[in-house]
Amino acid sequence: MSIKIKKRSEIDKQYKWHIDDLVKTDAIWENQYTEILKNLETFSKFKDNLNKGAENLLKCLETRDLMSEIIDKLYVYAQMKFHEDTTNDFYQGLSNKSDSLIVNFSSAISFIEPEIISLGQDTIKKYIESCPELKLYEHYFDNLIRQGEHILSPDQEQILANVQEIAASSSNIYSMLNDADMKFGLIKDENQEDVELTQGRYISFLQSSDRKVRQEAFNKYYEQYISKKYTLSAIYSSSVKSDVFFAKTRNYKTSLEQALSTYNIPIDIYTNLISTVNENLHLMHKYISIRKKALGVEELHMYDLYTPIVKNYNQKVSYDEAKKTVLEALSPLGEDYIQILEKAFNSGWIDVYENEGKHSGAYSWGAYGTHPFVLLNFDNKFGDMFTLAHEMGHAMHSYYTWDNQPFIYANYTIFLAEIASTVNETLLINYLLKQTTIPEKTKYLLNYFMEQFRGTLFRQTMFAEFEMITHDMVENGTPLTLELLNNIYHDLNAKYYGPDVIIDKEIDYEWARIPHFYTAFYVYQYATGYSAAISFSKKILENNTSDIEKYKNFLKSGSKKYSIDILKDAGLDMTTKEPIQNALSVFEDILNKFEKL
Repeated sequence: MSIKIKKRSEIDKQYKWHIDDLVKTDAIWENQYTEILKNLETFSKFKDNLNKGAENLLKCLETRDLMSEIIDKLYVYAQMKFHEDTTNDFYQGLSNKSDSLIVNFSSAISFIEPEIISLGQDTIKKYIESCPELKLYEHYFDNLIRQGEHILSPDQEQILANVQEIAASSSNIYSMLNDADMKFGLIKDENQEDVELTQGRYISFLQSSDRKVRQEAFNKYYEQYISKKYTLSAIYSSSVKSDVFFAKTRNYKTSLEQALSTYNIPIDIYTNLISTVNENLHLMHKYISIRKKALGVEELHMYDLYTPIVKNYNQKVSYDEAKKTVLEALSPLGEDYIQILEKAFNSGWIDVYENEGKHSGAYSWGAYGTHPFVLLNFDNKFGDMFTLAHEMGHAMHSYYTWDNQPFIYANYTIFLAEIASTVNETLLINYLLKQTTIPEKTKYLLNYFMEQFRGTLFRQTMFAEFEMITHDMVENGTPLTLELLNNIYHDLNAKYYGPDVIIDKEIDYEWARIPHFYTAFYVYQYATGYSAAISFSKKILENNTSDIEKYKNFLKSGSKKYSIDILKDAGLDMTTKEPIQNALSVFEDILNKFEKL
């Protein structure tokens, strides 16, 4: 018997977020929206005048930040109200209006940063000396000036802006081909019923316990990519050429240098990740060997890499039980952390259960000046407890940052974004492993942990290495032919997964189905963030007060410094191999524990 999903009005109030903490009423939202639109004209008096004194620059930045803080609240409120029930026409309209507001605001302030860059470092230094209030923006100025070294003349910048839309064509064409035009047909599921194979269902089919289902899904899925192989190779080659063009035009040595310059990340971090993982690939080979043995197959194929090697642990966990367990698991972070977490659980930070029309999945969001919010679709599954821990990691990171940083530094970078969430999940896994006496549950948790390493640290590093190789080749004048792309990807799979798996010919085309490759040099951050989180978790579990305080200071830092320096202050030097190596040592320990079972 199917269980009917409740309407929003049927959900108990205690399980809904207190969204009026952002904006009290829709009427107030409308009033503030109208007021902001009127006040956008304020910026016209600053345009072309930021070179007329420190006070003028300060007033402009303060006006921008104050208005931006209000707009953030309006935007988040509108989007989250829409996410409560996406069938609600009123909030769909409010969401659209908030999108428009962001566009109008961005246009109104677009002159500010180019004009600051044009002032130059010496003028800005004099401004700060004459107006101490501007010292707040010192790191912000440094970051702008640093990137300003690669800003061209206004005429050249205009040309590049016009070319940018053309350059985005590769990604747009790929997206349309991959998301709209690809049709994978029907396959037989475990019950021998015809089911449509889609992008969203592909991994679910690979997780099937029925090997025939996995194999059919794998073969049928890649048939589509192989049938469009020359088109896909041309699209990807064009995307890489675009990356190389913009890097050269902006006077970067390589496209990798340009991509990492956004957050001032040294290239050593990228190359150290790849070399350290490569030095430890025997650990991945060992996991693959364990997987082959656990599945009891003579030949392990690429379509066997996602199916669980431990029967799914189906223990039900209520929301109250999940909260209690998460609080206990995160107790090593200290009394102050737990007190804030309890406040979050009891003060309307979280929208817990699914209702008709509610946004799927889970996220943490919010706006400066209020507390963070978390959206869940809690279904009393064991995995939902990990989702709660994960999203509360994001929420606590935001809470600590907003409570300790001014608005200008109130957001942490993508390079840092997944660390706190992964720390929470890791602490939860370690707590559950210590608590359980059930062998199947222990194996389930260890396998869950191993799969996190395989999918995040090893697989994302392999992606990063592929991107580095392909961009290096184009920069050195080598054309990216279909055969070359397939050979590179085949060899990487053989290297990363080792001798105990058959490198099926279909997997040579996997590069063609990875959308992230059209945002070059992005995926490495999943691997570095995961490694940093494992290193932090290890230190926290050793119960060293100094290390725990350093971690909490990391949570408080926002973007007040460059990401790499924030991590150094917390005791992690990501320019060295040590954090990656520490994470891989944890993986080795997990492998050994699982093998003993």
